[in-house]
Amino acid sequence: MTVHESPTDRTPEEGGPTRPRGRDGDLPTVLIDQIEFHMREFMRPRLEGLTDEEYFFDPSGDGDIWTVHRRTPDGETPPTSIQGGSGEMVIDFEVPEPDPAPLTTIAWRLGHVIVGVLALRSHSHFGGPPADYMSWDYAATAEEALAQFDREYARWIEGVRAWGEEDLQVAVGEAEGPWAEHSRATLVAHIHRELIHHLAEIALLRDLWAHRG
Repeated sequence: MTVHESPTDRTPEEGGPTRPRGRDGDLPTVLIDQIEFHMREFMRPRLEGLTDEEYFFDPSGDGDIWTVHRRTPDGETPPTSIQGGSGEMVIDFEVPEPDPAPLTTIAWRLGHVIVGVLALRSHSHFGGPPADYMSWDYAATAEEALAQFDREYARWIEGVRAWGEEDLQVAVGEAEGPWAEHSRATLVAHIHRELIHHLAEIALLRDLWAHRG
């Protein structure tokens, strides 16, 4: 036994006991339980009661924001050079993104989560409907946006539940561009980090709204 080795680290063949296996440690369970716990206990409850005023709330106070808004009439200049969306409502974008990037509304952040984080990936990996920023029909109300979010989250998590331990080790493929050789497990972890990150931002914007002067 080396100086840093504990007897409990040794295998039966080496004369030591094996350590007991912990509960729920398999990769599919860990990935799913983490996001489902956060969604159930924190993230989705923080979206309850979202009003249209909060949905479009300008945290900058001066209109220098990216948001979801009605399509700019012909002959007028839109706020950004890229206006994503197939319907009456569009979302603001620039490529490349300016530095620093503008503040965004809850409407913008939900649009990003619904389309770029969830719907686009469900289409690429689970056979969901085609989805991208330019063709999406963005929500004009908070209620509609939350309905879209619930639908796309349910579609995503249902697909993830269908992936077993071996499925999660498969490469994501060309749908993920330069990350094509990475595993599905890394994709799932990334998407779940994105959900936690962006929904926490939305929760903060709700707090700013509640405590506005």
